Amino acid sequence: MKKLLLACIVGTSLFTVSCSGVKKAGEAQSQRSEFLKMKGDWQIVSIDYDKAYKIKPFDEGADAKCFIGSHWRFIPNNYSGSYTLDGGGSCPKLIQPIKIDIKSNVFTFKKIAEGTKAKQNTAGYTLNVIEKGTDEFSLEQNVPFEGSTIKVVYNFQRTGMDFTR
Repeated sequence: MKKLLLACIVGTSLFTVSCSGVKKAGEAQSQRSEFLKMKGDWQIVSIDYDKAYKIKPFDEGADAKCFIGSHWRFIPNNYSGSYTLDGGGSCPKLIQPIKIDIKSNVFTFKKIAEGTKAKQNTAGYTLNVIEKGTDEFSLEQNVPFEGSTIKVVYNFQRTGMDFTR
């Protein structure tokens, strides 16, 4: 009788552990699927924030208006991408390689400097995915300022899936 009881306890434990692993694998696969939907070329079509503040996104030294129309490329299979500012006026012209990730509606990226590896750079940016569709999505960045938080919303629109450029 004791052996039967012990066998039941061990069996139940193994079943619980195996189901837990399956659930985690399913969640990971679901997150990966959502991440893959972002593959392609995107453009920031607008940036919403309290205009009383001067916003310079992502430490580029450029005004937020320079990011409107910027081109973003996401390549999820190797967690890489880039963003491009076209320049003109007081806006710089640049192409910035990035490493990206998205988990549970949290989008993270870090800039990769020329000649360095991604693992050498530990600093980056964390934004919340607040709206997502097939051809558009919005990211919200919470920027601390003098004891409060300024919310900056970047609105993206898909421009294509062309990876030949």
